[in-house]
Amino acid sequence: MKSATSLLLGAALATAFFLLYTSLCRDLGSAAAAAPRSGSPPPTTPRREQETGDTAAARQEAATGEGGEERVAASSDGDHRGGDATAEENGQSKEEEQRRIVMPATSTTHEATSHHRPQPKQQKKSPPPASQDLADLLRRAATADKTVLMTAINEAWAAPGSFLDLFLESFRQGEDTAGLPRHLLVVAMDGRALERCNAVHPFCYLFRVDGMDFAAEQKYMEGDYLEMMWRRNRFQQSVLELGYSFLFTDVDILWFRSPFPRLPRAAQVVMSADFFVGDADSPNNYPNGGLLYVRSSPATVGFYRHWQASRARFPGHHEQYVFDRIVKEGYAGARVQFLDTAVFGGFCQHGDDLGRVATMHANCCVGLDNKLFDLKNVLQDWKTYRARAAAGNAQGFSWRVPGKCIH
Repeated sequence: MKSATSLLLGAALATAFFLLYTSLCRDLGSAAAAAPRSGSPPPTTPRREQETGDTAAARQEAATGEGGEERVAASSDGDHRGGDATAEENGQSKEEEQRRIVMPATSTTHEATSHHRPQPKQQKKSPPPASQDLADLLRRAATADKTVLMTAINEAWAAPGSFLDLFLESFRQGEDTAGLPRHLLVVAMDGRALERCNAVHPFCYLFRVDGMDFAAEQKYMEGDYLEMMWRRNRFQQSVLELGYSFLFTDVDILWFRSPFPRLPRAAQVVMSADFFVGDADSPNNYPNGGLLYVRSSPATVGFYRHWQASRARFPGHHEQYVFDRIVKEGYAGARVQFLDTAVFGGFCQHGDDLGRVATMHANCCVGLDNKLFDLKNVLQDWKTYRARAAAGNAQGFSWRVPGKCIH
């Protein structure tokens, strides 16, 4: 009995030991299967630990190299797909993870690749406007004795192929006149005239009057004609007050010889005439302000001030009429003289000897087209005269008359 009991106890202990051994072997096999194998990737670590040292530098290089924008996007997408669990372990959502990686990389890529992108074209800067300092323009244009030539234009008179071009051409065709425009100040009465002047001449001055439009053709005694003429007169006074003498010329005058050697000696105020009576000092000459020389002095500045003030006594009249009235009244503050039309001629009255002529004025003529037509013929006649004079057969040659205005 005792033997049977011992046998049963031994069998029970053997069974228990076998079950314990079997369980232990199963647990050890599972642990071995879960252990890393040689060459297997390391366990996943949080992204913040991965992007340190060489790894972070490599990612930054990928972000800023050529095509970096596409690589950053692909890397970011891959990181999101393989790193969702890691982001969740660090308490971050997908949106937070995307902002942390993609936004800085995109910004860096833009900076690195912006030089490859075409830059917007810069607008061409306009050239600096011509000097509008009158004293400076006068200083640069004046002769050694502080004398300037002056003319005035508006848009209608300055148009290409119109009076300004013909006027400047006459200097090139005249005798010893090519250098005179070097001392010419062109006064533009509107913006378009200034633009045109700046395109063809170095000394241009904008004389703008607020509320007045001088751009269109100003017909005699119509529209803004009166105000334009009086404003021009006041501008001439300003030049005298700055200490400069001037020879003013209308732009519808052609220059064939220099007027300066042909002016009266000791001249103070000298004006051209529609009709010359034979005496330069006679107040009975018919004045025309189209060609006007004034030497700067206290006497001539005083004459201009008296001239301007006299406008109130003759309302509705232009400056030429008022000039005639104050000369006939015997103003004694400055000597006033007139130019002989045989030398300084016009369509009203002119000499026939082209060997003496200095200028030709399109006066006594209404309409820009009529003036321009006859002036072109006059310039062509002058060219013909010079060619014939060079050949020695200019005797008896003169202007073609009648024209539309010249006779």
